[in-house]
Parts: sequence; C-alpha cells; structure tokens
Amino acid sequence: MTGLRRIKNLARRLLDDPERRLDAVIDTAARLETLQIEHVTGSHPLRHRALEKAAQLQLSLTYRELIAAGRPLPSFADAEMQFYSQTGEDGIIQLLLAATGTETRRTVEVCAGDGVECNSANLIVNHGWTGLLVDGGDDILVRGRRFYEEGAQTWYWPPVLKKAWVTRDNINKIVTDAGFDGEIDLLSVDLDGVDYWVWEALDCVRSRIVVVEFQSGLGPDAALTVPYSDNFQWEKGTQYAGASLAAMINLGKYKGYRFVGTNLYGYNAFFVREDIAQDSLLAADPREAFLHAAPAHAATGEEALRALGWVEV
Repeated sequence: MTGLRRIKNLARRLLDDPERRLDAVIDTAARLETLQIEHVTGSHPLRHRALEKAAQLQLSLTYRELIAAGRPLPSFADAEMQFYSQTGEDGIIQLLLAATGTETRRTVEVCAGDGVECNSANLIVNHGWTGLLVDGGDDILVRGRRFYEEGAQTWYWPPVLKKAWVTRDNINKIVTDAGFDGEIDLLSVDLDGVDYWVWEALDCVRSRIVVVEFQSGLGPDAALTVPYSDNFQWEKGTQYAGASLAAMINLGKYKGYRFVGTNLYGYNAFFVREDIAQDSLLAADPREAFLHAAPAHAATGEEALRALGWVEV
C-alpha cells in the first residue's frame, strides 16, 4: 500500500470517528504535505537545507584555532545551527566535534524518525559518516531510504536504516547485528519515552559524544524517569515521557560522561566522554539549561507533572 493510500484510509477513518484526537488529523496533514513536496520537487523537503560543506569545514577550523590558542569556544546558544536537526543540534554537534575530534566517523541514532530530520543526517550527508538510524515506523523509513539512495553524496554508501521497536532488552542486539558495536563518535537517543532505561542498557558501543532527550518540565534538580515498560508510548500533548535532566546527568556520570550543556529550547542534553577535551569542554551547570524562556516555562508545571507516576533514580 502506498503512503498516499494510507493517508486516504486514515482520513476516511477520521471522518467515520469524530472522537479521534486532533493530533491524528495534524499528523495526516503533515504527511500529505511531505508527499506533495516530494511529488513537485522530486526530492525530500529537507534535501537542500544544509549549509554548504565548505562553510561547515571553515567553521570547524575556526573552532579548532580557538582551542589551540587557549581561547574560549562560543556558547552552545551561539553555536546552534539547523541543517537537518530538529532545532540547533547540528551546530552544537559541530562545535563538540571540533573539540573532541573523530576516530571512526560512525554514528548511531536511536529513534531517528525518517533518518533525515535527525542529529546524524548532516554528518552523513556533508561529512561522509556511516550511520545506523533506527526507528519503529514503516513509511518514514521508506522515505529516508529514498532520500539517501538518491542523494549525490550518499547513494554509494547510504546509512543503515533499520525498523525496530526498541527496548532495553533488544537495543544491544539491534546495534550489534547491524555492525555498529564498538567505538563510535556520536550516539543520539530520542525515544519520547523510556530514554533513560535504553541508554542505561546500551553498553555495546563506546561513543565520544552522546545526545539524549530530557524532560525539561521536571526542572533541574529532581532525578526522575518514567517507569520502564516495553510498550511505553508517549501521548502527544503531554509531558509524561522521558527523564529529567538530573537523571540523565547522573546516568551519564555512571557511564563515564560529563554533561556539557543543552540546546537553547531545552530538548536535548549533550555529554562528552570524561577522558576527552577536558580543557575545552567543561562540565556545565544544569540550572543554565533553564535560562531560556522555553524550558523555564515548561518547568512552571513541575509540581503537577511530578504528581504523575515517576521513578526516582
């Protein structure tokens, strides 16, 4: 069944069942818009989003010159740039890599959506990285495979896009079976759910940089996560998912990583392996993650959110 036929069938079900949530209608409209763009332009809507590779390389060289001269790097807020990432993660990752360097140019992203709007895509498209991009969706991965197989920079060696429902019991097998166990340069975890438990269980890789989503609504101090369930699914429009920043920082320390900051809007936390770039990438204060209005606003509902079923870790 084609993606367009699936959309039509979903639309019919929505018309027959007026009690269905508005989110389903919005998701359907977004998927239809993507298909229309692909039909008109012949390419994925993010095909031409990236800053030219030459400009990215020049920026990386500038960062390295600052490090060599003993001068401070720009803040994460100033470094944010969106090429293929959801917000400014691409720019932050570029800054981090200038300090940490690379060894394998390999990335693993757990729950990468279609594999195009994600934290690994810019590295794969513009810098020749190899990647494992995992998600549970059928249609979106088909779209991602087409993006990479038709891309001028990626057709010869596209990333591995794997469909899988990720649990803490199968994550290591998923990564190992795909040939991505061992040393990697970037790990990104964004499940909108049991992120804490999956990162805790994932021990078949050793990454230089880790990006994990956190729940800013829980504020900077409480170390809380949703309880583990193989079938946990985030209900859109709620904040009951994931784990707090403090929980992720504690887990990072246990796994040998220091927390170095977040993106401006307070979605993702960034960690660097403890033995790398100790002078240029200092440990960050988690309270600074809540200086921007977006995460600060999310945390205003902390008391009500904490009344839900969280586990202290």
